[in-house]
Amino acid sequence: MAVYRRGAGLSGRSAMGKLAVKQAAVGVLVAGAACMGVIALILTLVRVRSMDLPVGTQYGMVFDAGSTHTALFLYQWPEGKENNTGVVSQVLVCDVEGPGISSYASDPPGAGQSLKACLDKAKASIPAERHRDSPVYLGATAGMRLLHLQNPTQSVQVLQEVAKMIRSYPFDFRGARIISGQEEGAYGWITINYLLEGFIQYSFEGRWKHPKNGKILGALDLGGASTQITFTPKDPILDKSTEARFRLYGYNYGIYTHSYLCYGKEQAMKQLQAQLVKAKGSDLSQPVTHPCYNSGYNLSLTMGELFDSPCVTKPSDFNAVTPVTFRGSGSPMECQDLVKTIFNLTGCPSASSCGFNGIYQPPISGQFFAFSSYFYTFSFLKLTPQAPLAQVQRTVEEFCRKKWTLLKAEYPGEKERFLRDYCATGYYITTLLLDGFKFDNQSWSNIVFQKQAADTDIGWTLGYMLNLTNLIPSERPQAAVGQSPEQWAAAVFFIVFGVFLCLVAIIMQIFWSRTTDIV
Repeated sequence: MAVYRRGAGLSGRSAMGKLAVKQAAVGVLVAGAACMGVIALILTLVRVRSMDLPVGTQYGMVFDAGSTHTALFLYQWPEGKENNTGVVSQVLVCDVEGPGISSYASDPPGAGQSLKACLDKAKASIPAERHRDSPVYLGATAGMRLLHLQNPTQSVQVLQEVAKMIRSYPFDFRGARIISGQEEGAYGWITINYLLEGFIQYSFEGRWKHPKNGKILGALDLGGASTQITFTPKDPILDKSTEARFRLYGYNYGIYTHSYLCYGKEQAMKQLQAQLVKAKGSDLSQPVTHPCYNSGYNLSLTMGELFDSPCVTKPSDFNAVTPVTFRGSGSPMECQDLVKTIFNLTGCPSASSCGFNGIYQPPISGQFFAFSSYFYTFSFLKLTPQAPLAQVQRTVEEFCRKKWTLLKAEYPGEKERFLRDYCATGYYITTLLLDGFKFDNQSWSNIVFQKQAADTDIGWTLGYMLNLTNLIPSERPQAAVGQSPEQWAAAVFFIVFGVFLCLVAIIMQIFWSRTTDIV
């Protein structure tokens, strides 16, 4: 009986040991499956996604072929991040030697040749492996618009020659054309609001968000042959010919924009001269008094040089070789009155619905960036980035009263053709903004006179490139991939903790299995 009972006990314990091993194995599988489930759940909650890292840098160029000069702007941005904002940066600005391309009407090949030095600089600035996929655009503005009005054949020949020169370089040339005044205004508006993140912002963690209060800035551009005003009005735009519509980052924008041809700085100065000559009459043997030129300054030119633009109408007794001499008197009040004569300020049905020359304009709204000749003039007069209207008016008046000899001594390095016009341009700017665009003493404080934003020159070129290369999507971009540091810390902690629990479960199961076998 004793032997029988012992054998029976051993057999029972063996069976129990095998059962324990099976239970341990099942426990290990269950524990492992549970651990894998926990880790998978954690990874799902954390939403781990891959990040496409930039593989290089992309480049793009735009020639700004203005009325008085041409400049090349070279931009760069990280590949793979084209739809983000603020990633485009300015690499190079190259000023082309000589006048604007419209001045080469009688020598079209010279227009193309003038671009060579800047194209060489761009070629040296871009890595060789990026040359072929770097887009190049040339946009011609008011100077070429005027040439096209005078002689369409010559304007086409000039564009063909500049295109021929650009094609000779290993870039992705995408065309040379005359852009409209409306395009010029709209692209300048896009540039400002893109650089200052008016359309879209990205947080430090890379999340997309729309700017608070939708702070969109207006644009005031004063070139050599035209001036543009662009802004988002509070009320609906009544004249649809002055409206431009964009869908950017998932938001719709309706902006008012108008370009006044012949009201750029250079053409405005020419209009002032023409007004004085016409008032003088046919007797030009004596100097023509110019109240906007400083006392003691004299300028001699021919009627052909003065009336070489469609912005000024030739007198009936026009003779191209007739000499004209202007003599400065430095009379601020007379200068201001003269400037007002080139504006039609009475042709508007009401001050609130018109700018000048009978052009529709809704009431001014919001803050504005004034650039190009606005900035250069006020920078010289030390009125940037902002100055009270009373200070501006006082500064311009004091400058106009100075003798020419004194100005030459104060600014020995300033070119004569610029120095002689600061008085007239100062009054032109205040008249244009106050009487033309209907700013007042209160809204004047909403204007910032600035050349750059985010280390990039303000102008139409960046907006032009952004639009043509589709760097600004119509729909808002997806939120940036990846996780915040807090998410990663939590994920790592729970994963490590889950693995630790799994190891503990496995060790305990092995321990229980061995204990059962020994027993």
